[in-house]
Amino acid sequence: NATEGSNVITAFDSEPQNGLIPGNTNETGGGRPIDLLFAGLVSFDKDGKAQNEVAESITANDDATQYDIKLKDGWKFTDGTDVTAESFTKAWSYTANAKNAQLCSSFFSTIKGYDALQDTDNLKGDEQLEGLKIVNDHEFTVDLNKSDSVFAIKVGYSAFAPLPESFYDDTDAFGEAPVGNGPYKFQSWDHDNEIVLVKNPDYKGNRTPKNDGVTFKVYTKDDAAYADIQSGALDVMESVPASATKTFETDETVQAYNKAGSVIQQFTIPSSLKHFEAGTEEGTLRRQAISMAINRENICDKVLNGTGTPAVDFTSPLTPGYSDSLKGVGNLKYNEKKAKELWEKANAISPWTSDDKLTFSYNADGGAKPIFEAVVNSVKNTLDIDVTTNPVPTFQEFRNDVTGRKMTGAFRTGWQPDYPSPENYLYQLYSSDAADGNGSNDGDYKNSEFDDLCSKAAAAQTTDEANKLYQQAQEVLLNDLPAVPLYYANAYGVAATGVSGFEMNWQNLPVYENMTKSGK
Repeated sequence: NATEGSNVITAFDSEPQNGLIPGNTNETGGGRPIDLLFAGLVSFDKDGKAQNEVAESITANDDATQYDIKLKDGWKFTDGTDVTAESFTKAWSYTANAKNAQLCSSFFSTIKGYDALQDTDNLKGDEQLEGLKIVNDHEFTVDLNKSDSVFAIKVGYSAFAPLPESFYDDTDAFGEAPVGNGPYKFQSWDHDNEIVLVKNPDYKGNRTPKNDGVTFKVYTKDDAAYADIQSGALDVMESVPASATKTFETDETVQAYNKAGSVIQQFTIPSSLKHFEAGTEEGTLRRQAISMAINRENICDKVLNGTGTPAVDFTSPLTPGYSDSLKGVGNLKYNEKKAKELWEKANAISPWTSDDKLTFSYNADGGAKPIFEAVVNSVKNTLDIDVTTNPVPTFQEFRNDVTGRKMTGAFRTGWQPDYPSPENYLYQLYSSDAADGNGSNDGDYKNSEFDDLCSKAAAAQTTDEANKLYQQAQEVLLNDLPAVPLYYANAYGVAATGVSGFEMNWQNLPVYENMTKSGK
């Protein structure tokens, strides 16, 4: 174990939902360690700017339907084996292959041959994506089934990480003790307690660690983590318990950080929920009424004490192409009178009876309780209906219920971007491709107009042109409200006083590799 006072950073985490496999991790508990264990084709700096990492070059053809990828020489996994073109193509095919039931499968849906790997009845699990061709050990090509102008940025997401050959021998064992090629290497995982990573001496990428290791400590109560920061028993956390949001910026026992951030908090209403069916007149009226019944300013001021900003779109103020004046933005503004009118209009279509009730589920271990209590009170007082919260004890259980489609009401959803593009917040969360368990469309929303606008944006020649189309796609969402945006979480958190180099990145996460302890 690391000796007392050594230059190892201890960081807040939650117990990962699954083993530490890049293609099967779409939540932050596992995402934090995975980002440090693996190096992809590109990495992102603090502001979200992409830089080649394992890639020597990534070159697109004219309509972004084919990419040629060349790799740098000399990259190795921590088991000593080489990182080759096949380390990428085989890993991507494995994640895309429905037989392997990986949570990040839909990220590969634009690669040619993806559809052929979705029929689980006729698959063994080792079939490869038709669009991936190995040229030699250090070059491969990617043929897409449609234009994807964001692909060269998207490959920086951890689902696109390379995997060593040993992964395929025993994927479960690998998830318990992963072998990567990133700035840190895996040392141990004591479940529900800690995940220990040490500096990888062979790493030659863009994110060179200034410390000797990062130990992720699992907490189920954020106030316990905060107390540990104050006493110096924990070095960093990228949140602050509700009880400390008023005081953390003046608390001399911690280092505070609080700036506009990229994480959006919202709740999703399943598309098939009775009275709220997506795409129906009644469902749309009720979704808009619920949204207008919520006083977001009040939640940001009174509950979050200024650590959040009311949401006006489905991305974030740090996302390229962000706008606060899209058509339909009024549906995200508190308006009691209009909320009541829309609710009554819906009642004329199909009455809401005394037997009907709406529940809001959230995970009880992450500080969401006061927020959802405020949402429920706001809706109850405005619409005078039976609304209650439904807390689920842990984030892991909560996400399992969502993934298993066991939710019978609205439920908390938040999104931390995987790569800096509006496409990540929109296509990945609301496209038909990402529904039905193939991605992160947890409410199974489907709208062909939205899908078409995303496809056009993906074929755009310029980022500006793409962003305008993504804004139009958002206007569809602002009308339909498959999820209801609440607020953008500021990037805020605290570090212990003895820590240097504490800052937060475009994902609202600490830049772990830059942190050191004073005097070490």
